[in-house]
Amino acid sequence: MVPFRLPRTGLTSNTLILLVAAFLTAFGNGAFISNVLKTYPIMGGNAMALLSVIIVFGGATIILFAMLCFKHSTKPVLILFLLLSALAAYFMDSYGIVINDEMLHNIVLTHPAEARDLASLKLLVYIAVLGIVPALAVSRTPLRWRGLRVESFARLKLVGITLSVMVGLVVAFGSFYASFYREHKVLRAYANPTYYVYSVIKYATRFLAPGSSGPVVAIGADSKIPAWDTHRELIIMVVGETARADRFSLNGYQRDTNPMLRKANAISFTNFWACGTSTAISVPCMFSLGGEAAAGSRKAAASENLLDVLQRSGVNVLWLENNSDSKGVAVRVPFQDYRSASVNPVCDVECRDEGMLSALQPYIDSHPKGDIFIVLHQMGNHGPAYFLRYPPEFEKFTPACKTNELSRCSREEIDNAYDNAILYTDHFLAKTIDVLEKNSGRFEAALFYVSDHGESLGENGMYLHGFPKFVAPESQLRVPAVMWFGSSFDDVNIPEIHKKRGMRFSHDNIFHTVLGFLEIETSIYRPELDILESARLHDEKRVARH
Repeated sequence: MVPFRLPRTGLTSNTLILLVAAFLTAFGNGAFISNVLKTYPIMGGNAMALLSVIIVFGGATIILFAMLCFKHSTKPVLILFLLLSALAAYFMDSYGIVINDEMLHNIVLTHPAEARDLASLKLLVYIAVLGIVPALAVSRTPLRWRGLRVESFARLKLVGITLSVMVGLVVAFGSFYASFYREHKVLRAYANPTYYVYSVIKYATRFLAPGSSGPVVAIGADSKIPAWDTHRELIIMVVGETARADRFSLNGYQRDTNPMLRKANAISFTNFWACGTSTAISVPCMFSLGGEAAAGSRKAAASENLLDVLQRSGVNVLWLENNSDSKGVAVRVPFQDYRSASVNPVCDVECRDEGMLSALQPYIDSHPKGDIFIVLHQMGNHGPAYFLRYPPEFEKFTPACKTNELSRCSREEIDNAYDNAILYTDHFLAKTIDVLEKNSGRFEAALFYVSDHGESLGENGMYLHGFPKFVAPESQLRVPAVMWFGSSFDDVNIPEIHKKRGMRFSHDNIFHTVLGFLEIETSIYRPELDILESARLHDEKRVARH
């Protein structure tokens, strides 16, 4: 059954393009229109200028379709755009996110379990109303082909008239558009479908490297553990997920979300920044020599990382995974996946981070020689289903949001669920410290925890993460970073480290700080990026161990 009665002679492809473009502009751009109106409230006779914005971006959609739709491709192209735009509209309307190239990279690398967290009745409604119903209408609409010459001329005329209208409006409201394009670039990122098409092109040029299957570029070929370093190190690095620095009570948050870390005398760095707003960008960046400057680049992806350097130096390296995956970081080192109940001994509605701890002591005991570096990749606070990220006994803050549709919960409920997940991370880190303490007699043991990125919890209508860095709020970029040192860890002056708590650091510091932790000598080590360099007791140790 067709929702609309159409002439039996059918429509021209240009007419169908105009109808679909008008439909998407009017009904698929709620986030774009609402953000424009927030930035430019209707006042002082600017209504026509604001209306022109909708017409101009609608015109851009017409031109996009005109370039892609030909005789036999018209319907498939328009149907594809209707379905994709319905998905884009849902996520932009519901979470305030933008579909940029980094978000697309994150989507490509998303694990099915993460995708399930995003499924909801509201999503199905969007897909049905904005995608499937109009797609069926398009599929059942007869098209009238008038010959190549006539159709080509008509298409050129459509593009010409559309461009003329767009240019005319921009010229007519020149001062408005000068402000719009120079001062509020982020507004364009909500235009559906034009911005995600731009992002697909940018993603392809940035992340898809044709012919990049060559040999991995080695780094730190001269790396070694110095002969004077006769004490074994046991370093556990925890890669957190979606944790905000301002939700750690160690950093001054009014709720006690870190009771166990406080009791353990952990040191929190309060001014620590992520190199990206998504796991796909930040996790590789954390272990990359190039850091933020090379984040997401083909060169970084084709190069070895910190784990390769450690392994080459003789360090026993292990990656334990309870998130999606290592994002390419652990492809050349031992890797164990703890997302399955067949491996993880602590599973209920999902497999818990705590289950990874069961592997620690057996691995330590089975490696009687050499330093040990273990990475634990948490599920942490991955949203939007924060209530699933912690066992029931950690629901201290109530009432908690119990759905992944955050628009159905109050800010208080969202905050409570999120803070409960932080509380569980505190427990998990404390249990990790227990393992380190148990082994402090035979190792210099230390913990290094850093989250990959933060999260928006509804501030200014923004949820989740993955926003372009140039517009991302501080909540998505400032992350918690915590260190703990065992009693036998005599490499550093603890009071000196406390003096650094408020200094600005970032993911760029991780590579060189870990090299310093394990006292690895290599020409690629940069002491100025080592957080602990000025607090290290190098000379004293060399003398004592000769």
